Amino acid sequence: MDVILKQDVEHVGDKNDLVTVKSGFGRNYLLPKGLAILATPSAKKMHAENVKQSAHKEKAIIDEAQAIADKLEKSSVKVIAKVGENGKIFGSVTSVQVAEAFVNAGFSIERKHIKIHNEPIKTVGKYKATIKLHKEVMTEAEFEVAGE
Repeated sequence: MDVILKQDVEHVGDKNDLVTVKSGFGRNYLLPKGLAILATPSAKKMHAENVKQSAHKEKAIIDEAQAIADKLEKSSVKVIAKVGENGKIFGSVTSVQVAEAFVNAGFSIERKHIKIHNEPIKTVGKYKATIKLHKEVMTEAEFEVAGE
């Protein structure tokens, strides 16, 4: 079954992608939730026209995301956590705390776009995370976990 995605769907595709999915998945999940529309010939023509018109806007968005990625690579943020003896953290540091630290540093990044390499983080130190700013722009950013 061919569908046109109206939103980003993880492990399936990004917004405005024309994808082939199993009919049950499309019929029972994507279409009822409004995540996709059926790819009929008329919908495909409209989709092609929309993609053509939005190509210029997309270029500007990618350039902006790349500029943010360059700033992220040069910066490092601190995540403050409660620490016990031997530098062990009470609980663990997750993408939520990392996203808050980047927001406090002046970047607007959602937690779902952050993938921490050594998750879960349970000790103080320097770590790296992969941040997806756009489907074509991903960057590595450093952050430091420090004790309170």
